[in-house]
Amino acid sequence: MAIRAGRSALHLHALAFLILAASPCLQVQALVDHRKQISDWGRQPNFELQNMSSSQRDGSHLLGRSKEITHRKLRGRIGVRNKMEVVQQDDEALVKLENTGIERSKAVDSAVLGKYSIWRRENENEKADSRVRLMRDQMIMARIYSVLAKSRGKLDLYQELLARLKESQRSLGEATADAELPKSASDRIKAMGQVLSKARDLLYDCKEITQRLRAMLQSADEQVRSLKKQSTFLSQLAAKTIPNGIHCLSMRLTIDYYLLSPEKRKFPNSENLENPDLYHYALFSDNVLAASVVVNSTIMNAKEPEKHVFHLVTDKLNFGAMNMWFLLNPPGDATMHVENVDDFKWLNSSYCPVLKQLESAAMKEYYFKADRPKTLSAGSSNLKYRNPKYLSMLNHLRFYLPQVYPKLNKILFLDDDIVVQRDLTGLWEVDLNGNVNGAVETCGESFHRFDKYLNFSNPNIAQNFDPNACGWAYGMNMFDLEEWKKKDITGIYHKWQNMNENRLLWKLGTLPPGLLTFYKLTHPLDKSWHVLGLGYNPTVERSEIDNAAVIHYNGNMKPWLEIAMTKYRPYWTKYINYEHPYIHGCKFSQ
Repeated sequence: MAIRAGRSALHLHALAFLILAASPCLQVQALVDHRKQISDWGRQPNFELQNMSSSQRDGSHLLGRSKEITHRKLRGRIGVRNKMEVVQQDDEALVKLENTGIERSKAVDSAVLGKYSIWRRENENEKADSRVRLMRDQMIMARIYSVLAKSRGKLDLYQELLARLKESQRSLGEATADAELPKSASDRIKAMGQVLSKARDLLYDCKEITQRLRAMLQSADEQVRSLKKQSTFLSQLAAKTIPNGIHCLSMRLTIDYYLLSPEKRKFPNSENLENPDLYHYALFSDNVLAASVVVNSTIMNAKEPEKHVFHLVTDKLNFGAMNMWFLLNPPGDATMHVENVDDFKWLNSSYCPVLKQLESAAMKEYYFKADRPKTLSAGSSNLKYRNPKYLSMLNHLRFYLPQVYPKLNKILFLDDDIVVQRDLTGLWEVDLNGNVNGAVETCGESFHRFDKYLNFSNPNIAQNFDPNACGWAYGMNMFDLEEWKKKDITGIYHKWQNMNENRLLWKLGTLPPGLLTFYKLTHPLDKSWHVLGLGYNPTVERSEIDNAAVIHYNGNMKPWLEIAMTKYRPYWTKYINYEHPYIHGCKFSQ
């Protein structure tokens, strides 16, 4: 679907170019026609002067008539000047109309799955892939001439154009570069050129061709918009799915875990779980494979693995699988602890606003309403806000870290879609300057500021926050739990979450309330600690990735999904042992 959208956008580009090429003939023709009319009008004889008698033409009448003729000539010049201005205005209006159409086509946003340019590099180099672009242009003109030929009764030419068009379509196929074209392409280009030359001699009408090109441009524009909506819907849908391999892995591990005797279900080094002198990590996940990559990559790049403690919280469904995986695959000398979020009895609807809201009739209607959209494009707008992760308390548990780990002073929070590439212990030495949250800011571009996430038309937001304040990223955050308790961060979060019961301050998710809760309480970390975008942005620099301590696959294209970007996936798969019996048995492909 994304390929179709990109190809349609390139089609727009070709149409815009052809319209731009065809437009000057209309402008020149219109100007010539207007000027000829003005010239003919200016050369008309003065019939009143010709019909005068000889006596009337001389003497006392001569001076008066001379003055009248002078006035008429002056009025004539003014008339000519006014008509010329009208001609110029017509020309300017036509040019403006065409430029508007062309600019509109360029402005079509076809970044369906991520942030990328729809134009290939070939458009930066006039000589690159010239045969592909020529064939596309020929096919566009063949369609136009076929319509003209049919409307004018030239059926032989019409059939010939259709035949050449089919041949060109077969030759072009899915090719995007000259190297992908078959050997017959050159012959097809030559044959199409000959029939187009014949059609031009018989059918060429500058004005009609330009009008048809504009109609095709508008149609292609609408097609790209429709494809974009459909692609957005499908990518959001794919992002919510659980691959068969991960489902298989979880089920097999769960079965084997509950076959273990209780004494074999315990992890070693439990005395380290509350030792504030060690390096503690919080990881909340329901994905066994993703959690294993986070832990493996952290330990494999740690200088002193024995000093690292992982606190993993999952849900009831995956609790057995998580335990079994790390019992079978302990992270070296590091300490591992797995908990079930459903065992946190204090996390209930009377204490937690999100849980209370999720139980409300309005929220159930929002998530589970029966009148689902009938088309893909109609359902694409709010689909991402109906992602099941927003219903899981694992996603909101990050606002309750002191309650989950009351004996700890600092903890490093990690998302399960990250990969660690170097030792992270330096983060515990960073001075947060009295702030609660240490995070990498993301406002290098304007759309990552507060007004991107929050509703500043609401006075509660507008009066308390700066719309240009810099956003930051969840995924790798150092939290000072002592300062958290002093500043009652959880209480601040509860206040804003209660105010957003009707989703008037922000949509769903955890980043918007995080921005509010930690407003002016976030210390910016060096950007090399945390590089984002590997789940949506194909233009992240290789050097930036290689130098990062943590890389983050935020976005829809997670590395465990089929829609993942191929060039980024090896950074994740290198921490998976595909020969492992459970991995191999569930048929994971590298």
